[in-house]
Amino acid sequence: MKKKYGLLLIAFVLLLSLGMAGCGKSSSGGTEGGGNSGGGTLVFARGGDSESLDPAVTTEGESFKVTENIYETLINFGEQDTEIEPGLAESWKESDDGLKHTLKLKKGVKFHDGTDFNAEAVVFNFERWKAGNKERFYYYNSQFGDVMKEVKAVDEHTVEFTLNRVLAPFYKNLAMSPFAIASPEAIKKHGDKFAENPTGTGPFKFKEWKRNDKVTIVKNENYWKKGLPKLDSVIFRVIPENSARLNALNTGEVDLIDGVNFSDVDSIKKNDKLQAFFRPSLNVAYLGLNNERGPLKDKKVRQALNYAVDKKALIDAFYAGAAEAAVNPMPETVAGYNDAVKDYEYDPEKAKQLLKEAGYEKGFEIELWAMPVARPYMPDGKKVAEAIQSNFEKVGVKSKIVSFEWPTYLEKARKGEADTFLLGWTGDNGDADNFLYVLLDEDSIGSNNYTYYKNPKVHELFTKAQSTNDQSEREKLYKEAQEIIKDDAPWIPLVHSKPALAGKAEIKGFKPHPTGSDLLSNVEMKK
Repeated sequence: MKKKYGLLLIAFVLLLSLGMAGCGKSSSGGTEGGGNSGGGTLVFARGGDSESLDPAVTTEGESFKVTENIYETLINFGEQDTEIEPGLAESWKESDDGLKHTLKLKKGVKFHDGTDFNAEAVVFNFERWKAGNKERFYYYNSQFGDVMKEVKAVDEHTVEFTLNRVLAPFYKNLAMSPFAIASPEAIKKHGDKFAENPTGTGPFKFKEWKRNDKVTIVKNENYWKKGLPKLDSVIFRVIPENSARLNALNTGEVDLIDGVNFSDVDSIKKNDKLQAFFRPSLNVAYLGLNNERGPLKDKKVRQALNYAVDKKALIDAFYAGAAEAAVNPMPETVAGYNDAVKDYEYDPEKAKQLLKEAGYEKGFEIELWAMPVARPYMPDGKKVAEAIQSNFEKVGVKSKIVSFEWPTYLEKARKGEADTFLLGWTGDNGDADNFLYVLLDEDSIGSNNYTYYKNPKVHELFTKAQSTNDQSEREKLYKEAQEIIKDDAPWIPLVHSKPALAGKAEIKGFKPHPTGSDLLSNVEMKK
């Protein structure tokens, strides 16, 4: 008996020691996954808090950064591009006239609340978006709007979309973060509180949201893609200042950061404990000029302000050269970019001349809104605003810098309360429609067209481009629209940046996506 007890004691000690090893903490405060086995917690520090965790009701990247990992879309983008791939839909086909799209859905997928993902769930989501008011479901109205005639469940795993007219970027639109499929039962259960109780089919489940501090998501143990995610949890921390975020990375407080100052990239590369990541560029930063406010109603005034801004100085001062001056409202990597359009060169004297012609020889006063958070296209909104303020002052225009908390900033700008405002856009699907129509069409006023710009000819060109599947014709239409937009000057396009991120050397499998919505299911912390 003594020998038997001795063997039992040895076995107990071994089990206890294994259990203690499994409870060891990583530098991020999560359980150490150990070597190649993955696991652990990734702490991702960002510049601002999410506005909402319901992807259908927001338009800003800090929200999508989280929701990309909780929800899934019918169609996916490629790992680091905007080519379409199967998602919750395994396959799809289009009718000869381009008005019907039939999607076959993945079987055996469940929402985080245990309910089934099926065709009825897809129909429920689209009906919810269509029935909602325009000021709530911004993206649905700007990408589908009146184009969507009917969505119906053919059978449990087949859904059919019928359109009123051809929509060329239809499948790319379906792959966008706002059109992720949420649990109908969770929406019914939580009602107006659903944004704080997000429930999708994605690799991570929602755990906790402490406003202006952190969002915690945890591994979905029943995820339909076996072996994923590799992490046990992800914590999205809010650290507003770029330098403070980098310091937190250096001290081991966090594992991954975005919004890296371009001037810090070289030092990160030289640190063997860190690594730099670069997001494929698909963005634009701009100063919006509200076309319905004061002197800005006059096209000559808007043109004058374009001549007043020194873009090269902005790039040298705030982007360490890792950006290029923006001429059009979309980057040249997007099909349909018009490289024949010439930029407003930096010419203060020309600006003064145009102001004089418009009756503002002595200038005027306006507000200049500065972004309160760092974004991939805007490393430091306040400093960029100060530089533009100085440019304006040289041509007699005095500007008062104003800012608000991020959700308030977006909401007030959307309502047209800003004279001029710094903002930007990271493309959602790589299509010209997603930059030009979404940001500058009259249909998008009240959603993403914060400048309240209207031009009937531009609207006609955008609608025609949406309604043909002939890509060469679409590009021709978009190029013509860009010439008109250049002359109307609703914006001052500033830069297309090449965003930098940084993380610990142990991070493997992180591949920043050009849309800014990073899927973290393949990420792991390896020693």
